[in-house]
Amino acid sequence: MRIAFIDGSPKIKQSTSGILLEDIKSSISQQAECIDITMHKQKLSDIQLEQLKSVDVFVISCPLYVDGIPGHLLSCLGQLEETFKNQLQINVYGIVNCGFYEGQQARYALNILENWCIKTGLIWSGGIGIGGGGGISQMPNGPRVPINKAFQEMGNNIMQKQIQKNQYVSIAFPRFLYKVAAQFGWRQLMKSNGGKPKDLNKQW
Repeated sequence: MRIAFIDGSPKIKQSTSGILLEDIKSSISQQAECIDITMHKQKLSDIQLEQLKSVDVFVISCPLYVDGIPGHLLSCLGQLEETFKNQLQINVYGIVNCGFYEGQQARYALNILENWCIKTGLIWSGGIGIGGGGGISQMPNGPRVPINKAFQEMGNNIMQKQIQKNQYVSIAFPRFLYKVAAQFGWRQLMKSNGGKPKDLNKQW
């Protein structure tokens, strides 16, 4: 079995989407051949298209953008739709992480991936919506236990090409502490870019 692990984040390095793909790979049998595909731009290369034609499974990982998927990823999926429509029987699994604490916030993005599969003629096989994505890259394994359990189940389904229901998980970390950490994080980011929190109240 050949599996394409597709990183749909606009970030080229150290994206949460990429980290999650590495995590789920640990739940995949070594008998499978893993192919890494990055969709950081609005168009796939001819080499990437040929690679995707040769696989049995897509695992698409991306961040939540305004209750949907990133625009550049949508553009790439449109390109794949033209290439693959009703020609290939590929199982597609989705992983959507969001900065919200509740993984349920990713449900519409997973619906977008499912609708794309229906239109393209691919087999939507279920997804995972992950809450607390903003802190995953800095977290030890403990708070990620619920995610790892969901990945173990999905990994087993991928190897058997089984369809699963969409499920939603959050990090094992108190919600109020996650909110405090997020507030601190964006204030530090604003400061590092020369801004101040009070700038948000300015009338431009």
